[in-house]
Amino acid sequence: MKKRSLLSWVLEFAGRKAAYFGGSVILAMLGVAASFVPYLLTATIVSRLLSGNREWGDYIRPVIWMGIFWVIRMTLHSLSTSLSHVGTFTVLGTIRKQLCEKLSRIPLGSVLDDNSGSYKNIIVERVDSMETTLAHIVPEFTSNLLLPVVMFIYILSIDWRVGLANFVGAGIGLVFMMIMFYKSRGGYELSVEKTKKLNDTAVEYIGGIEVIKAFGKTGSSYEKFVIAAREGADVFIDWMRRCIWPQSGTLTFLPATFLGVLPVGLLLVKNGSLAPSDFITCIILSAGLITPLVVAFSYMDDLLKMGTIFGEVTEILERPDMVRPDTLTREPEGTDILLKDVHFTYKDKEVLHGIDMEIRQGEMIAIVGPSGSGKSTIARLIDSLWDPDSGTITYGGVDIRNLPLDYYMSRIAYVAQDNYLFDLSVKENIRLGRAGATDREVVEAAKATGCHEFILGLEKGYDTIVGGAGGHLSGGERQRICIARAMLKNAPVVILDEATAYTDPENEALVQSSVARLVRGRTLIVIAHRLSTIVDADRIYVIRDGRVEACGTQDELLSDCDLYRRMWEAHTLSRDEDEDADGYAPLGKEAVNA
Repeated sequence: MKKRSLLSWVLEFAGRKAAYFGGSVILAMLGVAASFVPYLLTATIVSRLLSGNREWGDYIRPVIWMGIFWVIRMTLHSLSTSLSHVGTFTVLGTIRKQLCEKLSRIPLGSVLDDNSGSYKNIIVERVDSMETTLAHIVPEFTSNLLLPVVMFIYILSIDWRVGLANFVGAGIGLVFMMIMFYKSRGGYELSVEKTKKLNDTAVEYIGGIEVIKAFGKTGSSYEKFVIAAREGADVFIDWMRRCIWPQSGTLTFLPATFLGVLPVGLLLVKNGSLAPSDFITCIILSAGLITPLVVAFSYMDDLLKMGTIFGEVTEILERPDMVRPDTLTREPEGTDILLKDVHFTYKDKEVLHGIDMEIRQGEMIAIVGPSGSGKSTIARLIDSLWDPDSGTITYGGVDIRNLPLDYYMSRIAYVAQDNYLFDLSVKENIRLGRAGATDREVVEAAKATGCHEFILGLEKGYDTIVGGAGGHLSGGERQRICIARAMLKNAPVVILDEATAYTDPENEALVQSSVARLVRGRTLIVIAHRLSTIVDADRIYVIRDGRVEACGTQDELLSDCDLYRRMWEAHTLSRDEDEDADGYAPLGKEAVNA
């Protein structure tokens, strides 16, 4: 597949505002024409001085016109830059929007492969860093390259030999530039890699600062951050050290047009083949080549950086989406879920090896097993957050890959151990369960899950802002709001992935009560470590190393499955003698019907 150009991506992201970039270029070109006129008027003034003209009017008029064209040039430049900024901000906004939308369409595993700090760095800082380059490169790079071209052509029309003499310094500068590019190979890519590592380490350090302090690991954890910062700095220092001399040579010789023009021009004037007035005109125009060239070439690094950033952006945008139809072609019959010979690979390692499960409508099914056995992976596959590599998962007799994603998501309520709350009000966080739900429906969902009373006790009740990730609430309060959100969704299938794992004992009974209300009359899939919560399950699947070790009721597994029996014994022994048994209220039919 042919790789798309940077320009094609920019125009796509700009959308209807792509014409603004075209308008910016046109205005920049008109600005170039306006910039060229003062040079010609200056040459005219010098020519008149050399010819002995003493009429003030012949000098005042060109000076006035020079001022007028300078104003025209600045006006055109401002308009050109304004248009390019409109197009640029459209591009940046579209990029961020498409990245966020893309992350919701690709498999969760593809998202989890990268650190959250990397995504934050790309979507926020890296995309934002393109603004200056993209907004200014269209008008300024265009004008600063086009103006020297126009001047050079005019110099050639005066005397081609003087024109070619402008390339003496440029030739030497290009040699230095080639050396600079050679020595900088891999420098920017490595700096990007180390910067991303530094960002990831910073996010990890800040996110885990509470644990770091609690366990006295401040020194070792901070050292990791310091090493990442030092490596990042060393990359830039080494990169600059390798390139400083060729870069200095490039900046010195590339704009040095006089290096060839002065000796060649003087020789031609001495030989009588070039008029002194024409020589002065060539000197003035050659001087005008310097600044635009310096400015134009100053954008080279920015172009390389922008290419790298667009590469990071497009790498995410070009990842394959989860393939789902747009419309429902076959209505599922009931809510039975069947997994047949499901295999799944994560990070080049197969973690599920031929999983077979049957979850009938209205049943309570529990999935248990040692840590890392694949329990949560199975739940996420059922919730269609990933696609299996092989095998099938059907819902109501239809392969879930043949169901529209929005439709299937509306049939599943997933309550995880680390459910996320957005920095919105309590009311809006609950309403995420069903867009368009009324305030009354939100309150009813909160009441149904036992949240109403504690929400009313908050500073602003349902309008209280919960903070980033729900940081203004306790763990139990956050979890109960997540359960209310799932209740509002009113899905026929509920998946509980260790819903009380992070809940303090004081709130656990309240959370269990909320869960009991949520699952009443629904199909329930429970991933549990606390085995006492699933003793009444219709079936318990025991998972070990990505395979189904055994399946049966509590009594059957205690009798026939050594692994489950050992897990049960370890679980019962771990209970404190004084612990209230209500803290481990079962999620089975008795609780559901309570």
